[in-house]
Amino acid sequence: MEELWFASNDILIDVLCRLPTKTLLGWKCVSKEWHHLISDRSFIKHQLKRTEPISGFFFQERFQWCDNDIKSISYIPVKTEGTELQRTIFDFLPENVVLLAVSNGLICCRSCFPSPQPVIYICNPVNKEWVKLQWPAPDRRSSLGLAFDPFKDPIDESINFKVVRVHQTVTDPDDSYFSFDIYLSKTSTWRRSGEICQCNHNLYKNKAIFIGGIFYWLTDGDQILMFDIENELSWLVTIPVPLVQFDSITEMCIGESEGKLHYVLISEDGLQVWVLDDYFDFTWSLKYSIALDEMERENLEFLCNVKQRVASRLTIDMTPWMDPLAFKDGLLFIRVGATIYLLKLGMMKMEELCTLSTLGPNSMISPIVLPYSMSLVPLSQP
Repeated sequence: MEELWFASNDILIDVLCRLPTKTLLGWKCVSKEWHHLISDRSFIKHQLKRTEPISGFFFQERFQWCDNDIKSISYIPVKTEGTELQRTIFDFLPENVVLLAVSNGLICCRSCFPSPQPVIYICNPVNKEWVKLQWPAPDRRSSLGLAFDPFKDPIDESINFKVVRVHQTVTDPDDSYFSFDIYLSKTSTWRRSGEICQCNHNLYKNKAIFIGGIFYWLTDGDQILMFDIENELSWLVTIPVPLVQFDSITEMCIGESEGKLHYVLISEDGLQVWVLDDYFDFTWSLKYSIALDEMERENLEFLCNVKQRVASRLTIDMTPWMDPLAFKDGLLFIRVGATIYLLKLGMMKMEELCTLSTLGPNSMISPIVLPYSMSLVPLSQP
């Protein structure tokens, strides 16, 4: 009967797969047949072909001078007016975790330190499914990236993903390099890549961006670390504007939009968003630019003396007044003073999301911020 029902509902399937994940979650309750259909891997594979909009941002505080982790995680919706922060989304996991990376609806996280036996989790908050990875030689300071491409590795039979751990080794005060460990879900094993990348800068904001088979990490120098996971090659890409040309300390972040790497820069000259057109030739193009004075005129209810406050930051010890925390699909998640805003690329109007007082006492310095798009991808065995 189920096979006949599916065969006679091709139009229904075609209509449902065009809907966003949040809508489908509600429609699962319509009937047992709809629940079965929307949970079917073939349907999910078809539904993944549409572009899922950003549903919100995960925000987690970090201690600046302490090795312990902060356990609380906040989820900030971007399109639901009046919705309060959600803080229990990861309660389905067996322990408190630190968020590390996101890829096509799946999230990579690790045990909070201190922990007697730290492990890594790959999970989907939508269906509350997760898998646990053993983590040899756990290191709080290592950065982990998640690579999950449902178009390259179909989800019909299993979910295949890779985790990359990048670790910095300092050989002397003026010389260091990055090495890479790779976890393959197909074999459930870790192995050390033979690739290393000489770099004397530290990873900045410690977040990996995965685009088209390549990981990107922003450094605190004039370079972005790249790692091609298929060919196991790494290299450094020079940022579009040398930081030494500015009189004050700049703030930046990297993100993805339209399948390309974007570099967001805030300086006394304004807000600029660059797109990487060719990572072999280090070719960047300026996609968006607005002076701080102009931004303030369009947002007088939120901004005051922005250019002066940004220009006055002359040392790295000072807390930045404006800090771009995450960028995804044309949406910039930005802190100004003690308030979090959302700015849509190409639009001057800012939207207030929340204040730091609602996020916690350690929200000002280097928080973990991950943009999130919902996904129905299952992690359980079919």
